[in-house]
Amino acid sequence: MKKPDRQAWLGGGSDRCANPPDPPPGQPWRIVLLGAPGVGKGTQAEILCDRLNACHLSTGDILRAAQCRGSETRSPALEAALASMREGALVSDETMMALVSERGRCLRCCGGFVLDGFPRTVAQAEALEKLLEREGVALDAVFNYELPSEEIVERLSGRLVCRECKAVYHETRQPPQVPGICDRCGKPLFKRDDDRPEAIITRLKAYEETNRPLVDWYTRKGLLINVPAHGTPEEIYVRTWTCGRSVPAEAGSAPA
Repeated sequence: MKKPDRQAWLGGGSDRCANPPDPPPGQPWRIVLLGAPGVGKGTQAEILCDRLNACHLSTGDILRAAQCRGSETRSPALEAALASMREGALVSDETMMALVSERGRCLRCCGGFVLDGFPRTVAQAEALEKLLEREGVALDAVFNYELPSEEIVERLSGRLVCRECKAVYHETRQPPQVPGICDRCGKPLFKRDDDRPEAIITRLKAYEETNRPLVDWYTRKGLLINVPAHGTPEEIYVRTWTCGRSVPAEAGSAPA
């Protein structure tokens, strides 16, 4: 299946996707992914989108794409979000909701979506529920990926990133062919400051404080499915569906 280009999501405003998804053979799935840094949530988002022919709606991708665009193309909400990031502050619930609301047509996409990075608070979840109601759609599931904190620390503290092309490696799990050098572009690899063990532990504590109320909220809604995130990406993908239903028989089809 063709891979959607997500231009409407990344650009917002009047942007339209040049390569929109085809309607799936079964029902389109609309999914939220939750999980602490390092659990492999981004990898699962890619696999799910590929198998379901859905769009990967990552709020982080919106902000990264905006940094490469001229200020004349940015909405007030996007400017506010970038300003908060430059100051090292959290982007407010109101600003994040404004960014998502500007992209309401992406939530109606005929191929469904996998929403990654949003919501992060109960206030955002409540606002998202109201927005989806206005758009005439509803969530099918919220997958919450879980992993012991010590394993997350091991995963992230061994992470290596290319300064040039942003490719990601791991010292033991996915090492480069030449130590310290990117396989793709030949540039040096480095460790991010926030991938130091003490920094990771601080991030995990902060995540747990904000995520637990969100998990409880979606549990009360009957949408939450907890998924153990150990093993290979394919094993986690299969577990994602077997924890709640069953694995889709083909891309775009709904699990039985």
